[in-house]
Amino acid sequence: LSFPVLGVRMRTRALLHVLAASPLSSQLRSLAMSATTPALVVDPFCFRQFDDGEYAGTRIAMGKDEFAARANAHLAAHPGCLVEGYAPFCKHIFMENCVGATLPYVALTSELEPLVRSAYEARNDKELPVLARWIPASAVAPKVAKYLDLILYSREQLRKEAAAMGEPDHDDAPWGIISVKAQDEPTEILMNPITMMRNALGVEHGGSGVAIDRDKYSASVAFWQKHVVLR
Repeated sequence: LSFPVLGVRMRTRALLHVLAASPLSSQLRSLAMSATTPALVVDPFCFRQFDDGEYAGTRIAMGKDEFAARANAHLAAHPGCLVEGYAPFCKHIFMENCVGATLPYVALTSELEPLVRSAYEARNDKELPVLARWIPASAVAPKVAKYLDLILYSREQLRKEAAAMGEPDHDDAPWGIISVKAQDEPTEILMNPITMMRNALGVEHGGSGVAIDRDKYSASVAFWQKHVVLR
């Protein structure tokens, strides 16, 4: 049997419990109280940014429910803030950095070039490994980013990718936050070229099934030739 209304009420009560213990604004509280199904939720693919202390990218020092509440409040206050992504199922929200996240990349200088490391890596055991490069984060002083780029996938796309990986998807929110990037610009920083290639491989290999856009690929190469990930 399915009890969708009961499930919504339980999620809302859980969110209110988080808000009651947190110094969030009254706007967040009223949003949580009035919402049935939230517009945004943190997708399980993004959990590692909250839970994995060894995660190499942007780490979120905040609970998932509280972060989702802040994102939903931002969307409610700025209904035109959704920015088109690399495919119709992808959107971006750019909001101020509310979690103190530091920049996960740095300009690649001649002094840093000897520190560059590389390895073939997969984000989970169902993906094909691809080549990654980085330098140790300890090599540079951390810098708190100005913005967060919330990358959203539609529920339809999330269900498609979950099915391809043999994983369940029980959420009903229209959008899932699949990644959060700390950055200094309120505009998209293109994913690195190898991620574009993995996406083009298809959902069965951990990608999204979107073909490579040559112009965007070239722009990505231009950026990532001069920058490197910190981890």
